[in-house]
Amino acid sequence: MKASRPEVADVLRTHGDDFLDRWEHVLSRPQRKAFDEIRACRTAALGGHLDQCDQCGHCAISYNSCRNRSCPKCQAMARALWLAEREAELLPVEYFHVVFTLPQQIASLALQNARRIYSILFRAVAETLLTIAADPQHLGAAIGFLAVLHTWGQNLHLHPHIHCVVPGGGISPDNSRWIPCRKYRKSFFLPVKVLSAFFRKRFLIHLRRAFQKGKLQFHGELAPLAQPAAFEALCQRAGDVKWVVYAKRPFGGPEQVLKYLARYTHRVAISNQRLLSLEDGRVTFEWKDYAAGSQTKTMTLDAVEFIRRFLLHVLPSGFVHIRHFGFL
Repeated sequence: MKASRPEVADVLRTHGDDFLDRWEHVLSRPQRKAFDEIRACRTAALGGHLDQCDQCGHCAISYNSCRNRSCPKCQAMARALWLAEREAELLPVEYFHVVFTLPQQIASLALQNARRIYSILFRAVAETLLTIAADPQHLGAAIGFLAVLHTWGQNLHLHPHIHCVVPGGGISPDNSRWIPCRKYRKSFFLPVKVLSAFFRKRFLIHLRRAFQKGKLQFHGELAPLAQPAAFEALCQRAGDVKWVVYAKRPFGGPEQVLKYLARYTHRVAISNQRLLSLEDGRVTFEWKDYAAGSQTKTMTLDAVEFIRRFLLHVLPSGFVHIRHFGFL
């Protein structure tokens, strides 16, 4: 009989103490909270409740869930409730999927400045879409969109990016009519090169302001960036590279949008379904190599390293990772 696949909680229970011996001193409070709650999820440590069948009277004891938003097991109900609320907001138009990604040299700043960097990321994305869409040369309308922050790549490394779901059109400046996307741009919504350049400009403006106001911190390997010259050199290098903005072809309609949202809104860094084995202190999981045509491959990590990468993606306490902009 084939052994059942492990879950993230199993890795934390089995190798959590080894992880804490090495990394506890650098964990943030939200990371430690997520670590403790996911490890205890659906175990006697969180208590339980009695379920009784209303037909036959059979009773069963179920352990309580942790409800931590980083827990792979505890997002299904939250996702279902959220989707039910969104269904009433969808418009009878096609929708577009646009992704904004931070370059790696900037993404590394989020290791010590997560709340600040991710807030700037949301702000720069919103300014980019709203400004370019309002330009008469492109759409000339006030748009609305939903944005979801993801911080991970398939290999669990830090890879901050925002997925945007955008209705294909907007409200005219005089609020009198709906302006649909121009037909020749149906596959892009707005020109990605223009979006990329504006996004880079706005992000770096806000990043420099945060530095000037002393809102960023730098420790360990990042300590040299506390010097103005070094930080400005980083910004200059980031300004010289292309920032990736990716636009997919439009969705067919509201039903397809809901299916998409169900996949993206309440995801965590890695789902339990991707874990293959936990043996000899090593975790093996599936991942998609997008650089190789989205081939599905396997990766094996030391369990302590797996936990470290997983906890990189625990967001600051109270940070809102799903946001609405414009008329939405």
